[in-house]
Amino acid sequence: MGIAFVHEHGLLAEEEREPIERSHYPRLGELARDEVQALARWLRARRNRARDLIRDRRRDRRGKGGGGGAASERGLAAKKQVYARALARVNARLDLLLNEVRIARNAARLRRALDRRKAAPRHHPGAGETADAGMANRPNRRVRPTILGAQVGRISQRTKAAQAARDARG
Repeated sequence: MGIAFVHEHGLLAEEEREPIERSHYPRLGELARDEVQALARWLRARRNRARDLIRDRRRDRRGKGGGGGAASERGLAAKKQVYARALARVNARLDLLLNEVRIARNAARLRRALDRRKAAPRHHPGAGETADAGMANRPNRRVRPTILGAQVGRISQRTKAAQAARDARG
């Protein structure tokens, strides 16, 4: 669940508010690529610093750290979440910008490859305007046996008669 814009301002110091405001849309969409990268570096450094402070305070509370304070890290954890959400927005915008560059670069490479392919000499001659007539038909020279009409069904009729004779005997 997101944090309200007003609540973010309450957690941040005065000098931290402007970069966080730039990480919100539509201002983030107006930034150039190098500005977005610089903002991502700044946010990453702040988030890591807050993470390290939280870890040190927890170690102090357990008695493992060198400091003597057992201060709560609740406000610092909320501030770290603000930085993390802002960094996620900035990273998403940076990915979009880098993808646009990558797509344009790949399209230019593909166009150059297509131009090279079109300019290359053909390896095989063309077929010409029309195809050849193809293979000539050859008639089948096998002689097919002719069966007289009286012979058609002769075997099946003989089988019927034999079966009838067996049935009559049995």
